Amino acid sequence: MRGSYCYLLLLFLFPSSLKYFSQLCGANPDPTNGFISVPLSEYNFELQKPYDIPLEQRYSYVDGVRHLWVYADDKPHDPNSQTQPRTEVRIRGLDYSSGIWQFEGYGFVPNGTSGATVAQIHGAAQGATTIILRIYNGDMRYYSGDLVATDLYDKWFRLNIVHDVDGGTVTVYIDGLQKFQVKDKGPGDLYFKCGVYAAPRNISYYMESRWKDIKIYKKC
Repeated sequence: MRGSYCYLLLLFLFPSSLKYFSQLCGANPDPTNGFISVPLSEYNFELQKPYDIPLEQRYSYVDGVRHLWVYADDKPHDPNSQTQPRTEVRIRGLDYSSGIWQFEGYGFVPNGTSGATVAQIHGAAQGATTIILRIYNGDMRYYSGDLVATDLYDKWFRLNIVHDVDGGTVTVYIDGLQKFQVKDKGPGDLYFKCGVYAAPRNISYYMESRWKDIKIYKKC
């Protein structure tokens, strides 16, 4: 009993130690456990933005933070495309079609951004994407349907997306906690993206997200 009291007292006095004790006890193992980090350079961060606008009018990279924004009436990323407007980071040079891969990044979505895809896995055996994570009124949803997480406006959150291609599953973690799991859509030429990409409907005029500490992991 005294040991439990001391444990609770330590957590009260030092709340930052909660993550350490949880990992020590195996309560919430870190989603990156068992993965190796894949080295990244700026080459791996390909930018996609409205084709008729200079990059600096829709993107900045200052003090390690990638700031991406777009407007509902912007042009698509390619003059021959009929897709919605976007300003996105496409992870280049690390396309995959098998194995277990993971995206990690710290995201921030300001209040007012709605109907925007902030992260996705592009490619699938069926359809264009394996998973799309959209923000609607501060909540994260799988496409425009299943709820993944709530109350994400105006705060940094840690996002981990684990794609087990061979097992056929995609798992989403927010701040180290599993929030969602779904079957994938089959193997293909797969890669991760993040930023802002307008949904087909029910979107805000201005859409923005910020990202830092982006990493890619592969299962050992």
